[in-house]
Amino acid sequence: MMDTNKLKTFCDAQWDESVIPSITDYIRIPNKSPAFDPKWAEHGYMDKAVSLMENWARDKINALQGATLEVIRLEGRTPLIFIDLPGNKNDDTILLYGHLDKQPEMKGWFEGSGPWEPRRDGDKLYGRGSADDGYAIYASITALLALQDQNIPRARCVIVIEACEESGSYDLPFYIDHLTDRLGQPSLVICLDSGCGNYDQLWLTTSLRGIAMGVLKVRVLTEGVHSGDASGIVPSSFRITRNLLSRVEDEATGAIKLQDLYVQVPPQRIEQAKQAAKILGKEVFNKLPFAGATRPMSEDLTDLVLNRTWRPQLAITAIDGYPLPENGGNVLLPYSSTKLSFRLPPTANADKATALIKKTLESDPPYGAEVEFDAEHGQSGWEAPKLAGWLEKSVEAASQMAFGKPAAYMGEGGSIPFMGMLGEKFPKTQFVITGVLGPHSNAHGPNEFLHVPTAKKVTASIAQIVADHHTAIEGR
Repeated sequence: MMDTNKLKTFCDAQWDESVIPSITDYIRIPNKSPAFDPKWAEHGYMDKAVSLMENWARDKINALQGATLEVIRLEGRTPLIFIDLPGNKNDDTILLYGHLDKQPEMKGWFEGSGPWEPRRDGDKLYGRGSADDGYAIYASITALLALQDQNIPRARCVIVIEACEESGSYDLPFYIDHLTDRLGQPSLVICLDSGCGNYDQLWLTTSLRGIAMGVLKVRVLTEGVHSGDASGIVPSSFRITRNLLSRVEDEATGAIKLQDLYVQVPPQRIEQAKQAAKILGKEVFNKLPFAGATRPMSEDLTDLVLNRTWRPQLAITAIDGYPLPENGGNVLLPYSSTKLSFRLPPTANADKATALIKKTLESDPPYGAEVEFDAEHGQSGWEAPKLAGWLEKSVEAASQMAFGKPAAYMGEGGSIPFMGMLGEKFPKTQFVITGVLGPHSNAHGPNEFLHVPTAKKVTASIAQIVADHHTAIEGR
């Protein structure tokens, strides 16, 4: 039997004495994902982050008999940390996943802190990558050390920490193929790269949305001309762009007009959305930094949860072709380039969605303007399989043990490409997708923070689930 008080005390001490100092050093490294730093290999920041985590992990896994750590570097690809930790039962495997690459800086950080300037403020550790997803390797190893501390049996565990997730994990399939024989057939996957609705209980992610992205380019002139000479004769590229966007989105409500981008939401997910809305109340939207008197898109909290998790949505994430306001002369501009990011329902086919969006935007362009939707390869989402009985009980017990409250379930609006990849490769695998990205933690924006007490409790929860997994497979 595991002493849960001892478990929590061990995890807390490890975080305070060892993890916090190391993750603080990690925050200082500007190891942006390749999509945001094409010269990442030349700059060396990714290698520096890998080395930091490698050295910390090597020191810790010495206590785990037979454990090995390897930094794998396939030619031309970001590195990957692979840790193999033999267990009391090695014919069954648990895969624990995280990533160490980071989003770019963004503006708007609090005075006295910044993306690469760690700052501790009470329960919060500010800095880029702290919660997304630098803590994953630390939490995974600490959870296994906590079991070792009490001689609690477990299955073999492998830890995979990639360095390309924020760029869409395009390197990861090559590593998974490379490691196929060593990974085996995991019966349980634990991913620590997700969110939590609050910091009061353990949250499991039940689904992830897919994404279809591309740049909508509209050109009406070969060069800019005096607006007094051309307006009224030459159609504005901005107006044409606005017109084209109205083909795919209702500008009054934000609803996507392309019905083929919708899916039937499973009844279980609707019920979970209702429960999440009931638990969170107005925190469903209060967690977001609304400006002025801006209101959410609906007054129905369940509707907002479903909008965020199971319905297609459009965000404009970048615009080109326009000068800054202070540099804007009386010129009718030659072109508009707008980056479109469509979030897709978890079970929608991203490639089909991308093709439909492209056809809708490019067909019959207004005024015969040059229109192109330069689409990237779409990424389909993921829906978790039904939890096995033992795992559902374990998750509940872990939440009660670590947080003192029942577990909660909700879909996430973002994407984790690895989950869909694993779901296809291992269709019988069980998944525990959780994380520390709660209200105001702002993973991709300014003032990202790690909520340290939640990280400690998630660590203890993972230890409990790993222990229960061994009990379940022993009883088969």
